[in-house]
Amino acid sequence: MATISSLFSSTLFGNPNDPRRIIRTPDLSPYRALGAPWSPRILGPSFSVANPRSTRSKTLLASAAVAAEAETVAAGARRLYVGNIPRTVTSEELASIFGEHGSVEKAEVMYDKYSGRSRRFAFVTMSSVEDANAAIEKLNDTEIGGRKIKVNVTEKPLATVDLSLLQVEESTFIDSPHKVYVGNLAKTVTSELLTKFFSEKGKVVSAKVSRVPGTSKSSGFGFVTFSSDEDVEAAISSFNNAVLEGQKIRVNKA
Repeated sequence: MATISSLFSSTLFGNPNDPRRIIRTPDLSPYRALGAPWSPRILGPSFSVANPRSTRSKTLLASAAVAAEAETVAAGARRLYVGNIPRTVTSEELASIFGEHGSVEKAEVMYDKYSGRSRRFAFVTMSSVEDANAAIEKLNDTEIGGRKIKVNVTEKPLATVDLSLLQVEESTFIDSPHKVYVGNLAKTVTSELLTKFFSEKGKVVSAKVSRVPGTSKSSGFGFVTFSSDEDVEAAISSFNNAVLEGQKIRVNKA
C-alpha cells in the first residue's frame, strides 16, 4: 500500500499532464502583509504595471495622427476651388492657365456622370501654399472665355460642423438624367428651399445645394432633378434669371 507521502511526490507537482496532479496553493501571507490583492489566475499578486511597449505605441499613434492632420490641413491650403468656368474649358487648359502663376500638381474639371457635360467648376492643386495664394491673387474674379471665375481655397473641415448631417443630405439626393444646374445661389439657400421653389413648376424628384468639400459652406450652386424632360424645360423657362433669396439665379440643363 502506497504511503501518503508518495501521493505528494514532486513528480505529481511537476508534471502538468499527470491526471493526479495537485495544484499547490501558494503562501499568501507575504502578499496580504503588503496589502496587495492576489489573483488565482496567475498565482501571484495582481499589480498594475504600465507596459512600456504599449505606452510607446500609443505615443507613436498619437504622433502619426497629428502628422496626418497637419498634412491634411497643408493639402487643403494648396487645393483651390475654381467656379463659374466655361463648359468648354478642359482640365489641361486649366492646368496651363494656373501654371502661369505657379507649379500645378493636378487640375480636374468636374463633369456630370449622365450628360458628360462640364459642371462649370473644377479643383486645382498647387505644389505649395505660396503658389496657391499667388493663383488666387492673380486669377480670382478674372475672366476665362467671357465668364468671371471664382478662385478660393477649399476649406479644411470645421470641428463645429456636424458633417454627418451633410453626408445624409448628400446620400438622400436622387440623381436623374432629367436635371438642371442652378447657379448664383445665395448662401442662405438650402436644399429644402430649392425643392420648394422649383416644385411650383414641375414634379421635383430631388434637390441639393453643393457644399465646399468637408464644410457646411454653400458653393453657390446646386442641382434639381425632375421626372421628365418637360419639367426640365418648364423649370428653365420659368426660373432662369428669377430672383431667389435676393439673388438672380441661373438655370440650365445639367
